[in-house]
Amino acid sequence: MNDVTTERRGRVLEITLARGKVNAIDAATSRALGDAFAQLQEDPGLSVAIITGGGDRFFSAGWDLKAGEDPHAPQGVGGFAGLTEFWDLKKPVIAAVNGTALGGGFELALSADMIVAADHAEFALTEVSIGIVADSGGVIRLPRRLPRAIANELMMTARRASAAELERWGLVNRVVPADQLMTAARDLADQVAANAPLSLQAVKEIQSATEDKTEQAAFAAMRSGDLPIYQGLYASEDAAEGMGAVMEKRDPVWKGR
Repeated sequence: MNDVTTERRGRVLEITLARGKVNAIDAATSRALGDAFAQLQEDPGLSVAIITGGGDRFFSAGWDLKAGEDPHAPQGVGGFAGLTEFWDLKKPVIAAVNGTALGGGFELALSADMIVAADHAEFALTEVSIGIVADSGGVIRLPRRLPRAIANELMMTARRASAAELERWGLVNRVVPADQLMTAARDLADQVAANAPLSLQAVKEIQSATEDKTEQAAFAAMRSGDLPIYQGLYASEDAAEGMGAVMEKRDPVWKGR
């Protein structure tokens, strides 16, 4: 059985990590996940992906310590877990967290654009408890997504946070009973996929180019002409289709161009 499987459902790509009892990730698994996210990137018929774990106990326990590999060795197109360093990924990803997300598993979830979690899921950056740090995005992304004091507490104590706690802080979009997780994730993905593909990509492009800037500098970057997807958006066939559909009171038919 493959550790990483994909299933296409309309414009949604569902990616499942199912490796051993805890869905731990080694270099080969990172490469396989990277290939799956590359499929999302390259296929014009796909708009969004869902990444989830096999089983109901672990989303992922993170890096496979038993593999005996160098965690900083090259791991493919998206770095660790195929997503944490996939800087030019143009399409959104939803993490459907089906169980505990520890260390790199939490970092994988943090790399996604949205998180739907089962009500029993827990999240923790455990690296400080074994003498390392969460350097696949945890120490960088978490303080940008949570109040710094809360992020520091999680990073410096290695304690587990419940899905409900992280929903209150706005890190998790939705918390649902475990048996409703994929239904909720698919509902969210379908809502995303119903919209114009180029518009979704432009949202990600603008966010990536402006997230470290002041508002004024962000506007300047957005209007600079250096963002090709945004630059061509208003002259696209889909923009004309979308506005025409509004005037004609019908559903738009997107072409992604």
